[in-house]
Amino acid sequence: MNNFKKNVSLFFKRYLLIILIYQLSRFLFYFINSKLLGSFTLDTFIGGLIFDFAAVSYINIIFLIAHLIPGNFKYNNTYQRILKISFFSINLLFIATNFIDIIYYRFTGRRSTFAMITAKGMRNEILGLIPSFLQEFWYIALIFIILSILFWKIIPDFSNNSFRKKLTTKDYSKKYLLFTIILACLLILGRGGLQKKPIRIVDGIKYSALTNTGLVLNTPFTILKTLAQKNDLDYTKYYNATELKSIYNPLISLNPTEMPTKKNVVVLILESFGNENIGRGQTPFLDSLITKSYYFKNGFANGKVSIDAVPSILSSIPSLMNNSFISSSYSLNKINGLPKILKKEGYNTSFFHGAFNGSQNFDQYAKVAGFDQYFGKDQYQGPDSFDGKWGIFDEEFLQFYSSRLSSFKQPFFSSLFTISSHNPYTIPKKYIGKFPKGTTRIQESIAYTDYSLMKFFKTAKKQQWYNNTLFVISADHTSAEGDRESDQTNIGKFRIPILFFDPSNPKLTGLSDKNFQQIDIMPSILDYLNIKTEMVSFGKSYKSKDNFVVYYLGGTYHYINDDFYLVFANNQTIGFYNWKKDTLLKNNLMSQNPAKVKEAEKFIKAYIQSFNDRVTNNQLTL
Repeated sequence: MNNFKKNVSLFFKRYLLIILIYQLSRFLFYFINSKLLGSFTLDTFIGGLIFDFAAVSYINIIFLIAHLIPGNFKYNNTYQRILKISFFSINLLFIATNFIDIIYYRFTGRRSTFAMITAKGMRNEILGLIPSFLQEFWYIALIFIILSILFWKIIPDFSNNSFRKKLTTKDYSKKYLLFTIILACLLILGRGGLQKKPIRIVDGIKYSALTNTGLVLNTPFTILKTLAQKNDLDYTKYYNATELKSIYNPLISLNPTEMPTKKNVVVLILESFGNENIGRGQTPFLDSLITKSYYFKNGFANGKVSIDAVPSILSSIPSLMNNSFISSSYSLNKINGLPKILKKEGYNTSFFHGAFNGSQNFDQYAKVAGFDQYFGKDQYQGPDSFDGKWGIFDEEFLQFYSSRLSSFKQPFFSSLFTISSHNPYTIPKKYIGKFPKGTTRIQESIAYTDYSLMKFFKTAKKQQWYNNTLFVISADHTSAEGDRESDQTNIGKFRIPILFFDPSNPKLTGLSDKNFQQIDIMPSILDYLNIKTEMVSFGKSYKSKDNFVVYYLGGTYHYINDDFYLVFANNQTIGFYNWKKDTLLKNNLMSQNPAKVKEAEKFIKAYIQSFNDRVTNNQLTL
């Protein structure tokens, strides 16, 4: 069994080499993103090893078979050469995903899944952004290239034995037995141990703090775990139908006592305008507008990426799954958002996004949501203003937007999504040096978009529709580069500015302490306009006494109610904090407030079940 033993040894040397490379990529992940992560503890290291063994085992089962299946054919030089090249290529592809997430994690706050890397509507962005990413993060690409070369050079080669004896039935039996034992061991490593269920993405939280799950996990594991998912939501059954409705019911009935106002509605969604950029000298116009508006100082995003924000803001559908609603298997569900509701009231409806048509699937969403018209880069008319990567610069696209609004019959409902404060944060050459650089890379482009917003309002004020318009402004999500410690908590990562501005209503001003989220915008607009309607909404009106916020990230649900914040994962509460007093979330109050924890847990379970039931059963409309 001399050659067979050599093949066994060869496989395990190659296998352990991959494990070592995964460890190196994890340490690099930590080194590059240390400001976003907690401490690298022994538990983190052990948990990381468990997930690495799982991913590497799944990926290399085919190579185990190719190395150890009994038969003399394996000792052919051509066979061994093909086996080495295949082993190198496939494993390098998965290693590359770890390196990509070293940077991409900054923007999403989670490891990439299969759905994220195959999301539709991103082709143009990828082609435009890859060169800028390589230019900006060249050192990651360089390290990967060096690692790839070293990987190929140090992969152990098979040392062929010239003597091959004819195998007997006994030889085959021994080899098949050993092969079966090793395969069984690899399958156990692949499932993460002998426990009842294989390890899952959410199990990363067992080995580290909530902020460190991205460090425990590896991207090949999260991709493999989501590769064969047909649905984006799991079946949940915490309560029967009667109990569920008594705890939480997403049906909202608005019955105003006054006639509808028929005001125009303009919803402006600002790319990456998280709280970390507000009131720091980068946004003088928005800061000024806040003083004239009804401002929610405790505003929250319902997701971490742009594609989550649109259905949250315009259809009151939060992002409570690993895949964004727009790119999920439920993207064609019937929805009854602002476009359809306001169209019934006689409104003209439109959606504007200065990026390539098809970007983020917004054009598809616009159709499903019921918008009359979609305006992307292809529909833009005006001076040549392509930023070379992403789409039309905000200044010119906002001016184009103002002129289009003036052409619409009133009342109209329209929404625009800005783009210039998206990575790579390109601003027009004529403005380089005009705006303050700030303390993070994004803030110069934030200042440029704020300037573009100021020019838009300056133009809009001259239009006859201006005084009959409600303006709603919200960020889509926070940026990846908050420079304060509080910006990096799982509260800070979701805090955004949200404001309502009506130039004809001086009473709609002030500072609200209410916990307010993107999914609250839709019912709040309809309530403000005195529109009688019944709808499915997972948010609440600004006039409601409810004071909750719910968001989700990487298998973990986050629930805020009044001053308390609950973290829920794996069907259990793992954290409970007074987020207003304990801004850095250092003091877990689970054992001190069991009654409050139980009450909060009851609500979040009902909320999850209601969302999952309605999305999977296509019941987002009445």
